[in-house]
Amino acid sequence: MIRRKPIEDDDDNPERWLISYADFMTLLFAFFVVMYAISSVNESKYQSLTNSMGSAFIGATGGGGQTEEAEMGTYVKKSSLIKPLPMSHLHQEKRHKERETMRSMGKNISTQMGDAMNNDKVRVFETDRGIRIDISESLLFKPGSATLKKGGAKVISEIAVELAKSRKYIQVEGHTDINPISTPKFKSNWELSTARATTILHELIKGSVLETRLSAVGYGASQPISVINTDSERAKNRRVSIISLYESNNPDLTATEISQVTKKTP
Repeated sequence: MIRRKPIEDDDDNPERWLISYADFMTLLFAFFVVMYAISSVNESKYQSLTNSMGSAFIGATGGGGQTEEAEMGTYVKKSSLIKPLPMSHLHQEKRHKERETMRSMGKNISTQMGDAMNNDKVRVFETDRGIRIDISESLLFKPGSATLKKGGAKVISEIAVELAKSRKYIQVEGHTDINPISTPKFKSNWELSTARATTILHELIKGSVLETRLSAVGYGASQPISVINTDSERAKNRRVSIISLYESNNPDLTATEISQVTKKTP
């Protein structure tokens, strides 16, 4: 019996990879065609869509965002895309104008105070809250008293002239030193500082500052200017602060003493 010669296997074709490569290139081409089709935009349809949406939001009438101009005899296409208002720019511009107005008011007060400014009895600052006017206790009150001196009343009336021109809210703050007080009228520095702030508030009302713009608060010794325990340094803490407040409490300003700028101005 004669055996058949085994048939050689031709499956190991060295060029078989070309088939897989061709399939891969076909799929890659199809992928780019799909991506291109997705990225292509029909401008006329897109414009029509945006015009319609814009008209719906701004309340315009007419088809396709177009209105007829009778005098010209032509069609004028209105911008239908809603442009966002430059709110941040407007806010910054408004804040800048507010700062300039308040700064000018502070300089006017510094100029009016004259000798009191030179003796550091009155100091004017621009802070992150607004324009702050610090008035020494010795100019306004006797020690342990909330009754205004005659000279102190004159100082407050001069300040009230400038504050009455504005419509900003004003906070009057009373401050004391750390030395405790206990009298039949004032049990502690809290009562004394609050009473002094209220006294100044009423004096501002006499100077034509609207009552609805005013508030008063007493801080006692909780917000000292100086922590050095000497007579001269404790005297700095005994004060009344009148603050003309900014509309926004988020400004990016650091405390700058306006009185120093005013003194340098010829």
